Amino acid sequence: MNDPAWIDATFASARPKAMAALLRYFRDLDTAEEAFQDACLRALRTWPDKGPPRDPAAWLILVGRNAALDRTRRLKRETGLPPEDQLSELGDAETEMTERLDQADYRDDILRLLFTCCHPELPATQQIALALRIVSGLSVKQIARAFLVNEKAMEQRITRAKARIAAAGIPFDTPGPVERAERLGLVLAMIYLVFNEGYSASGEDIAARQPLCNEAIRLGRLLLRMFPAEPEVMGLAALMLLQHARSSARFDATGDIILLEVQDRARWSRPMIAEGLALVDKALRHRSPGSYQLQAAIAALHARATSADETDWQQIDVLYAMLEQITPSPVITLNRAVAVSKAYGAEAALALVEPLAKSLDGYFNFHGVRGAFLMQLGRTSAARDAFNRAIALARSGAEAAHIRRHLDRLESEAVRQVEAVTSP
Repeated sequence: MNDPAWIDATFASARPKAMAALLRYFRDLDTAEEAFQDACLRALRTWPDKGPPRDPAAWLILVGRNAALDRTRRLKRETGLPPEDQLSELGDAETEMTERLDQADYRDDILRLLFTCCHPELPATQQIALALRIVSGLSVKQIARAFLVNEKAMEQRITRAKARIAAAGIPFDTPGPVERAERLGLVLAMIYLVFNEGYSASGEDIAARQPLCNEAIRLGRLLLRMFPAEPEVMGLAALMLLQHARSSARFDATGDIILLEVQDRARWSRPMIAEGLALVDKALRHRSPGSYQLQAAIAALHARATSADETDWQQIDVLYAMLEQITPSPVITLNRAVAVSKAYGAEAALALVEPLAKSLDGYFNFHGVRGAFLMQLGRTSAARDAFNRAIALARSGAEAAHIRRHLDRLESEAVRQVEAVTSP
């Protein structure tokens, strides 16, 4: 197995389970993380030649545990880790570990890890950042981008979180029902950030980062089993399913973005949509609307429309207005403006986004959306400036290419108008 992308995807998928088990062994975040990294390095040396193990997570747990124990033994001048050829043929040891992963001792490992990272003794920003780093293995750069801060500040935030957990002696246990309810919101936020890190991938990053979406959905389903009557957990699971159902239709063969309104809906995953719609309906019957439920309800309206023309944009506007009241955010208002443009026209939409200029000046989507509204209103010069600003802020080649297509259309229309005026 010499496919680096497959190995990276396997590491990403196995990381939460492996890190959780290693943390339970060693009760120290740094030790567990270092053990997992040692196991990954060993895998990179052995898997390409000898093939992957039957259960990669079990293999990584066993090898990581042995590597950490070996480090301790070396400090005591004791026997080291077995040689490579023995570790690459784990045999019964791997089978035993796989069986143990299915037992009660391992069943709640990932949830225990999530709640440890989201412990109330940590500030909320540190909780989510730490969970993204430890549970999902996102780089500091990726996490910093999600939080819109620089890498150095994020590195310090994660380091402080680890130190605080160590100093406070926070127990690595699954909390009881009351503590679970208190921490649930932070865990939901962390899982959705993981999902968005995968969902926002484009171009050559899609294959490598798509496992993040699958992992977030898996964690969402795990929480749903733990909290079967919690509507916001249903809402988050539904939202991720309905968004991820469109993944195969979101980009063309060259990696360029395909807008929702022109996607081939036959390529949307109907099983995911059916599961998501069922969860939305179940959640809304509780009559306790929350942020994730409202976002899922918006996604459900898109999923239920058989074509872009059948989308109920007025109802989407109503849902975004409710979302603004629950969680006020300039990004939510920007998204609402798109629905307003579809339902009531570009002028009404532009009136919504103009007040957001100061808070969203560094946000790619703001300038792209604003430019589209200006173009619809015939304000060519202002639209050109907005599109150029969006291209400068693009995070990927696909985003830049998408805006350039708008800019090319704008320039072509301007040339056509000049030719029409100057023609004899």
